[in-house]
Amino acid sequence: QVQLVESGGGLVQAGGSLRLSCAASGRTFSNYAMGWFRQAPGKEREFIAAISASGGRTLYAESVKGRFTISRDNAKNTVYLQMNSLKPEDTAIYYCASTYRAIAPLMALYDAWGQGTQVTVSS
Repeated sequence: QVQLVESGGGLVQAGGSLRLSCAASGRTFSNYAMGWFRQAPGKEREFIAAISASGGRTLYAESVKGRFTISRDNAKNTVYLQMNSLKPEDTAIYYCASTYRAIAPLMALYDAWGQGTQVTVSS
């Protein structure tokens, strides 16, 4: 059974940085594309970034392009989300997810999800 565990969330001031990690187990990590999503209070979950199984391709939402960087280390079964220049509107619960399909921004294509990690950006 696949398990995804996020970590690295916390409270940061606007303009600061955080790096989220998502450790995977239970499936061959290097066979799966990975994505990060977030859900703010009262809002729907939204796509943030995705990375292909090999790490050679990435995809970002316009709202985070140039500020966030997704990466992965297949030897450590871990995907990362480096978040720079954080804004109060980045406050949300951040989730990582896994898909056997190609890199995609569509939530419905991901079949495994972590429990989420809270990111709070103060102004």
